[in-house]
Amino acid sequence: MILADTGFWLALANRKDRHHHAARTALEALRQPLITTWPVVTETCHLLMTRLGAEAELKFLESAAQGAFQIFALEASHLPRIVALSAQYRALPMDLADASLVVLAETLGTGKILSTDRRDFGAYRWKRTKPFENLLPEI
Repeated sequence: MILADTGFWLALANRKDRHHHAARTALEALRQPLITTWPVVTETCHLLMTRLGAEAELKFLESAAQGAFQIFALEASHLPRIVALSAQYRALPMDLADASLVVLAETLGTGKILSTDRRDFGAYRWKRTKPFENLLPEI
């Protein structure tokens, strides 16, 4: 499974985004399914709506409904880890969407991710010591 962050979804949807070509290239090269979290879906929908309009948000939601990617459901049992991560990375700061992806990496046992946020996902560690492997090509 490959984790997908908000920036990846935004770049994929926006041809004017400087990461658009890299996002398309990465998507076409994938041989594993994509997975994300509800906080990432929520953040993506909000940003697509405000930046690109209702049609972009609808297209993203339709792709989710058609199974283009899986969505991991956070549970109340994940909250202590989310709180700990948010406290640990408060200087960046870490938002809920990013914390949810760290929890997802820890749950799945993989740190392969597609993200335009190289700074944060270069700093975050899953299972406290393991770095993320960003599969989005550098531009």
